[in-house]
Amino acid sequence: MKIPFRARALAALACAALVLVPATTAFAHVAKSFGPVHIEMGFGDEPTYAGQPNSVFLGIERNGKPVTDLTDTLRVTVSYGQEHIDLPVVPNFEVGGDGTPGDYRAWFVPSQPGKYTFHVFGTVDGVKVDWTETSSPSTFDVVQDPNGASFPKVTAPTNQQLSDLIAAQTGRLEAAAAHAHDAADTARTIGLIGVLLGAIGVIAAIGALVRARKQT
Repeated sequence: MKIPFRARALAALACAALVLVPATTAFAHVAKSFGPVHIEMGFGDEPTYAGQPNSVFLGIERNGKPVTDLTDTLRVTVSYGQEHIDLPVVPNFEVGGDGTPGDYRAWFVPSQPGKYTFHVFGTVDGVKVDWTETSSPSTFDVVQDPNGASFPKVTAPTNQQLSDLIAAQTGRLEAAAAHAHDAADTARTIGLIGVLLGAIGVIAAIGALVRARKQT
């Protein structure tokens, strides 16, 4: 039986869609195996926006089965520029309950847009893990400025703008405090000079009075 062209075309499109969907999803996370242990890593929520709670996602399997009994043997360091923070890895599921077995997270809030680096290290069931990846088109999301996706647009300053404003105001306040301190020191000095001159005047007056009485 001859299959109509339209039917063949629809079938081809359906096959292409099935092929493309996993490839698109894979770009959001990156995976690596350490012997029998397989780990998928990326941001827990994507797209990823600065100032929004998020996490380092770790999907962990051993011999093709989800690891559900990981304790505190694995940690994650999140780096941004020269700054970094060490985070514990905790399960994001309940055995026999809610969540997906093998889904582990290291929770944090990315405060600035840009590239982040994840370093996962430690052991999984005695297997050593030491792995570092940085945000890129082939690994996991770069953190975005939320203003680009906000609707309606807001005029509120970003975290970086607020930080710069606070730093500038702090500098002005420190300068004002130093000026006030100098002014206070000057005022105290002038006051002491006034008291000293007053004391000298009193002593001179007493001396003049004593001399006048002697002459009388």
